Amino acid sequence: MPELPEVEVVRAGLAPAAIGSLVTAVSVFDERALTRHPLGALDFASRLENRTITGAERRGKFLWLPLEGGEEALIAHLGMSGQMLLRAPDAVAERHERIRIHLEHPTHGELAVVFSDQRTFGSLAVDRLVSDGPSSIPSQVAHIARDPIDPAFDDAGFRLALAKRGSAIKRVLLDQGVISGVGNIYADESLWAARIHPETPASALSTQAVRRLLTEIRSVLAKALAEGGTSFDAQYVNVNGQAGYFAHSLNAYGRHGEPCSRCGRSIVRAAFMNRSSHYCPRCQRRP
Repeated sequence: MPELPEVEVVRAGLAPAAIGSLVTAVSVFDERALTRHPLGALDFASRLENRTITGAERRGKFLWLPLEGGEEALIAHLGMSGQMLLRAPDAVAERHERIRIHLEHPTHGELAVVFSDQRTFGSLAVDRLVSDGPSSIPSQVAHIARDPIDPAFDDAGFRLALAKRGSAIKRVLLDQGVISGVGNIYADESLWAARIHPETPASALSTQAVRRLLTEIRSVLAKALAEGGTSFDAQYVNVNGQAGYFAHSLNAYGRHGEPCSRCGRSIVRAAFMNRSSHYCPRCQRRP
């Protein structure tokens, strides 16, 4: 599933083409791509057409394009395999194309945003914006915590939240109500970098350990962003259809049986919440 770096790469790619564009037409080819918009395709299209996109925002794994008037936004969740692609308006349909949104930009002219989704777990919607301090956020995102690269992220509040939880730290890192955008890949990478075992109770971490963990989370996310995200197959690509290459920089995730790049001990894989954790048993000792 795309995590924070992948979604941020898509948001940044959409921004120059989308901001200031007028939505001229919307084509919905598969209503399964509108599970977050329960009123259906006709309502979805009518709420978008003839409106101007005024921004490109993200929190965690959600991205949204605010619409003129300041009351609604086009929101996207990519699910497992969703893609937001920039194409010429008359480009041949993508293999798994679900929705095509035609835009007219004052500088770039006509173009299209294509939502393609092989596994159909992603969704678009037009959602109302609600107050979130000095800014606004879609109502569907209001329950999501800020992410660690958000300037308004509360480090002290995060430390207090961990102190109240006896669950394994990796489980807490995947809780989008505590910290958003950190999925399985980046949790494993951050815990490896911070030398913390994934089963360590969150409440057992010292203030110093939490600070170190946050530092490593931000470092890992920044490096992943610089390298375009993590792509293991063609399901995650940026708006131009290009894959990210952070997979070549992974130290723990997916490296079961390979030597730890820090100490040489073999990375191990353990079952975790219907998925896997990867860690070094020497560098990340169980408490």
